[in-house]
Amino acid sequence: MKLLDRLAAVQERGGRAVLFTVVEGEDAGAKFLIEEGETGVQFAEHADEVIRGARNTLLEIGDRKVFGEVYMPPPRLFVYGAVDTAEALCRAASNLGWTTIVADARRAFATLERFPSADELIVEWPKEALARVAPDHQTAIIVLTHDAKFDQPALEGALETEAFYIGALGSRRNQEKRRARLLEAGVPEASLDRIAGPCGLDIGAESQEETALSILGEILAVRAGRPGGFLRDAKRRIHAQEDTPAPSPAG
Repeated sequence: MKLLDRLAAVQERGGRAVLFTVVEGEDAGAKFLIEEGETGVQFAEHADEVIRGARNTLLEIGDRKVFGEVYMPPPRLFVYGAVDTAEALCRAASNLGWTTIVADARRAFATLERFPSADELIVEWPKEALARVAPDHQTAIIVLTHDAKFDQPALEGALETEAFYIGALGSRRNQEKRRARLLEAGVPEASLDRIAGPCGLDIGAESQEETALSILGEILAVRAGRPGGFLRDAKRRIHAQEDTPAPSPAG
């Protein structure tokens, strides 16, 4: 199968892959398409790192420079808690091209009328909803409920996934109570450090839309490995990495 056909097949089934192009050194111009989890082929050991970074990357491998071009579905935002802030989050995330999912056990709240921006609505308790979504390393999870019977199992389940971001809304006092309940339930203290709570950047958010912007800003910063501070104080490049022109796939 030709390279373009293989790439089209990966995208059609919603898979992830990296197209490596040797841009300098031995075999310059050669292309290698590596799917997520593939082993035993050249550059396979670098594919997972590039996929998890979710950005096109120029690598130095031995005496060669190799450009890794990522192909994957959009990242996902999974929100548990059918409250108004969830719609603001979905609307903002949709503008970024993300796939958005809202879940709640309360059927009266999780409706299309209330969440027109959600790509998927799930009426399930946290455990069942998480099992259906199966969050992976390209999924951000936000828990918006303020009820222990929802947020505790939602956070316990989220911590068992590879989600790159887990956030929980609520005051610092509520966060402390929630943390104590999770510790009592047997969640390791080190695992609790994965929870961003209160979630979001400190921008003085007041409205639901501002709160959504604050949370999404933190999610993007975490995904890019950035602290989320003022750009004027940053010591790194403004963009996550240098813009490198992507070679066109061929073959």
